[in-house]
Amino acid sequence: MKVSALIERTENGYYSIACDGKIGNFCLGGFGDSVKDAKGDFDSIVKEAQENYIKEHGELPDELKEVEVEYRYDLQSFFNYFNWINISKFAQAVGINESKMRQYKTGKAFASERTKNAIESTIHKMSEELASVEL
Repeated sequence: MKVSALIERTENGYYSIACDGKIGNFCLGGFGDSVKDAKGDFDSIVKEAQENYIKEHGELPDELKEVEVEYRYDLQSFFNYFNWINISKFAQAVGINESKMRQYKTGKAFASERTKNAIESTIHKMSEELASVEL
């Protein structure tokens, strides 16, 4: 089963995962102090939903045995999860002000659609470069 999940930082500083998928009567989602914690909670909910489905129906269909999640992030969640990224160097790579990038990271400012596209493009470019590395 393939599902799409959105990870966002909530107003109270926690991270939530909203998902379009269900297993039986269970809606899938997660919550935590960090994106890592929210993903762990999400995985626990998936397992609980699968176990509950088996209890109610006796067997888990093949399409519900493997849950493939396509994660989408807001900027705060992205930088929380990939906290090893140097914000100053990343801002330079995108071509935006370092101070502004820090505001996007903390949620004190919100990027325009154009800026989000530039950030996403830079992330994809960096991913391609990293994937081509051989040591």
